[in-house]
Amino acid sequence: MVEPADRPSTAGQRLGATESFGVSTLEPGLRPPAQAPGRQVSIRVQMLDDTQEVFQISQRSPGKLLFDLVCVHLNLVEGDYFGLEYQDQRKMTVWLDLLKPTLKQLRRPKNTILRFVVKFFPPDHTQLTEELTQYLFALQIKRDLACGRLICNDTSAALMVSHIIQSEIGDFDETQSWQHLLHNKYLPDQDAIRDKITDCHRKHVGQTPAESDYQLLEIARRLEMYGVRLHPAKDREGTKLSLSVAHTGVLVFQGYTKINAFNWSKIRKLSFKRKRFLIKLRADPSQNAHHDTLEFAMASRDCCKIFWKICVEYHAFFRLFEEPKPKPKPILFTRGSSFRFSGRTQKQIIDYVKDSEVKKVPFERKHSKILSGGSMSPQSSSFRSQSQVPKESAMSVPLADQPDSARLGHQAEFNGSEEPVGATSPANGSHDMQAAPGSDLAQSRQNHHVAGSEPEQQLLNPGSPGSEDSPLGSPFVIVNGNGSVNGQGMGGTGVLGPGHSPEGGQLSPLTSPLLTDAGYVRNEDEDEARRKKFPTDKAYFIAKELLTTERTYLKDLQVITKSFQDVVGKDEAFPDFINNLISTSYDPLYKFHQGFLKEVEQRLGQWEGRSNAHIKGDYQRIGDVLLKNIQGLRQLTIHLQKHSECLVELERACRSSRKVEALCREFEQQRVCYLPFNIFLLRPLHRLLHYKLILERLCKHYPPTHDDFRDSRAALADISEMVLELQGTMMKMENFQKLLELKKDLTGIDNLAIPRREFIRLGCLSKLSGKGLQQRMFFLFSDSLVYTSRGMTPTNQFKVHGQLPLYGMTISESEEEWGVPHSFTLFGQRQSVVVAASCASEMERWVEDIRMAIDLAEQSSSPHTDLLSTSLSDNKLLEDGGGEQESEEELCGSRSSLERQGYRGNTTVHVCWHRNTSVSMVDFSVAVENQLSGNLLRKFKNSNGWQKLWVVFTNFSLFFYKSHQDDYPLASLPLLGYSVTVPSESENIHKDYVFKLHFKSHVYYFRSESEYTFERWMEVIRSATCSASRSLPSTRKDLY
Repeated sequence: MVEPADRPSTAGQRLGATESFGVSTLEPGLRPPAQAPGRQVSIRVQMLDDTQEVFQISQRSPGKLLFDLVCVHLNLVEGDYFGLEYQDQRKMTVWLDLLKPTLKQLRRPKNTILRFVVKFFPPDHTQLTEELTQYLFALQIKRDLACGRLICNDTSAALMVSHIIQSEIGDFDETQSWQHLLHNKYLPDQDAIRDKITDCHRKHVGQTPAESDYQLLEIARRLEMYGVRLHPAKDREGTKLSLSVAHTGVLVFQGYTKINAFNWSKIRKLSFKRKRFLIKLRADPSQNAHHDTLEFAMASRDCCKIFWKICVEYHAFFRLFEEPKPKPKPILFTRGSSFRFSGRTQKQIIDYVKDSEVKKVPFERKHSKILSGGSMSPQSSSFRSQSQVPKESAMSVPLADQPDSARLGHQAEFNGSEEPVGATSPANGSHDMQAAPGSDLAQSRQNHHVAGSEPEQQLLNPGSPGSEDSPLGSPFVIVNGNGSVNGQGMGGTGVLGPGHSPEGGQLSPLTSPLLTDAGYVRNEDEDEARRKKFPTDKAYFIAKELLTTERTYLKDLQVITKSFQDVVGKDEAFPDFINNLISTSYDPLYKFHQGFLKEVEQRLGQWEGRSNAHIKGDYQRIGDVLLKNIQGLRQLTIHLQKHSECLVELERACRSSRKVEALCREFEQQRVCYLPFNIFLLRPLHRLLHYKLILERLCKHYPPTHDDFRDSRAALADISEMVLELQGTMMKMENFQKLLELKKDLTGIDNLAIPRREFIRLGCLSKLSGKGLQQRMFFLFSDSLVYTSRGMTPTNQFKVHGQLPLYGMTISESEEEWGVPHSFTLFGQRQSVVVAASCASEMERWVEDIRMAIDLAEQSSSPHTDLLSTSLSDNKLLEDGGGEQESEEELCGSRSSLERQGYRGNTTVHVCWHRNTSVSMVDFSVAVENQLSGNLLRKFKNSNGWQKLWVVFTNFSLFFYKSHQDDYPLASLPLLGYSVTVPSESENIHKDYVFKLHFKSHVYYFRSESEYTFERWMEVIRSATCSASRSLPSTRKDLY
């Protein structure tokens, strides 16, 4: 390599390289190998900033030595994401093989220029720890945009170019920005969207180059063509296609549209024979065994081999724990290729950066006019909202629907001519794929039950008889114990609390021995003094949120591992194999999280200074605890993958045995089971999302120089991989669980939970009939629309009146035709229905979802399945007979029948019925991540003091406890229909961090301990209120 003295202005020095070898991509403490003896040859390498460097190597040096010299020259620690490519004598672009001598690959080294480029594109840029690595990735994205390789819409292109310009010239200046765009080409058709680019650039004021790189990569990773390198091919019918490889597996494109994806877990072998590239899939019992091999024709055998090699390397880099060992050489003859991946895997890179204290060397950006060496990471800055990032049709390659069983039991085999990919697995026999700490994956899920179904839970209707709050509009509350409805005793029992509410009327919906002010000793001054002693850092409150939600999660696990096991273990009717399956799947998790909770409690105690331990070390951090335990949780992935099996097998047993069904129903009526039991079974999968969101907030808060930043970033990468791996299973199980819960709420339906049926929306609409507008409950699925009314059955189920198949349905607004506000007409093949929504926004949501469902039904090739167990004519007679008209007395009577078996008067369906609103599957999915626990101070409208409660927010409801140690809630408040605001000056709430919940005349104040917790409670509660639902994604596709 040329000495610095010979060339005083090298690209390495422009990037801040030192004169010494610095840090290489070799093992810690090692330097590049000594040059082999022999004549020195000069090799030219073009960097990502378009500069060229000359390196001296010996004739017999392997490719790895040249690659290490380049990485050392750049002081690049995470060099294994990159590679050296060149054009061979056939004019084909190939990668430099690191194991073979360089000069044996370069026939004319003097006339060959190698390009240093990104080789492996991780699913998320937050897995790149070093700012220099992110900068080089940003240069790669810039190059892909300029050459037209990264295809995207104009909005995404303009936004990405605006971030590139911001990193190069700084804040927007109209003249400077315009001139810069005239003299630099970032897009092939840049002139057409120049105005869009400048409009986006205006919004980036104050954004540093590091932040611009971060935002650029954040947008790019969501694009379907991110990191895609197309290899032309044809299928068996001769259709022109393209093949590509990504971290998840092999992709198939038609033009620039992805039409198929084969996950690594589904691929048994990759091989090629002459011009044919073969993908052999694992056997699928539901398909013909002869169709497990896919064949693609490529231009030549060399094209097949080049693509096969990059597949081998991608699989090894993202899936293996360590570099595969070379195979022993055969004695007699060889078969197939000896090619193997050489270098560190992604897991080894992350572990090395995490474990070694690598000194960060400042660097300069060649194209940037702003000083940014060692600049702060965008994760520590308040940069723009994620809503600025436009989403393409597909964010990234989705995982397979099934859990990745290949990671645990067996290893995919890939062959050039019957050649395995990685030869052998790691020592533990498992494969690993690093996945994305992506922002939107997650973005994920929720179930529907509002409060527990138990005999002692009462529905209280606030207000006296004759008040303005009718039973259809009152915000009812479920309370454990005895209660009243409209001031009347239920079952001959009295009200819970002594006397009346502070307002002088009937008891508040939150009235209970816990929730009344009587007998409560208030010590606000003590609480105020206690708060002032505790840390005020935002990271402390993020860690405290981890602690409070972990306590609730452990209680939820206890419902499965202790309460449920105690009940079913005593009953011989419950199948032993299901009991054992649930026990073996959840007991290890419960024991693990017990230890995790103890560690978090100990760390928070040290952080708060409740012991002398904080004097001996720096305990004001939580990332190290999270990293350690998330790595331990990864070892329990096999148990997480069995949770879907537990749910399916339990439902199967309930269908086949009435005794088992009755046993589960009785358990759900116990106070400890405050949610449907199926939701508890999915809690461990949902908890992974909570860890991911907590770590994202932690990484965003910390500056990159913080001691806890590296551990938090590594933990975020690990948990994001687990979320991505289990995402497909999670979405399937949530839909399945929702169908099972709706089946319990409906009567007159035989087969609701069938394959490929998806729940979309449920809610209240008014149906126009001969008697005028009648309130009906509508359920929208992917193949049909069902309408019901609330029946007078002992279980308060909704009786089905009719079903409208979506295939061939049309929809039109009919407000002018019928004179009914917010009305629209559904024209089906057999009948037409006129319905009206409660407001314009509600109508828009229904119309949009119905049209989306009609499109899904039109695309589906499966025949229509009739949901109803009785004929439509019978249901029509039921509807016209007037037997479904409900009086106020009948509604109150149905609520008072709490002692009856299987009472289901407190589900989301009933809440929507009484609040005259609707909820979609997207709302349920978003609500999964919006779960929160902690202490709050509560105050009634006209009361004087504040009362301390342990509050859990989940399933669109607040559940109230005396303390976090309680096994079951004493009361709950469904929030659908409520609004959350900040008290006005006229309300005389002279306290900080107070928010207000109100529905009609019902008002409650809640007070949090800090600004962070106040914002978090406002955020999660808004996700459950009507006003917030307008801003939610309109489809599940937008969510993920």
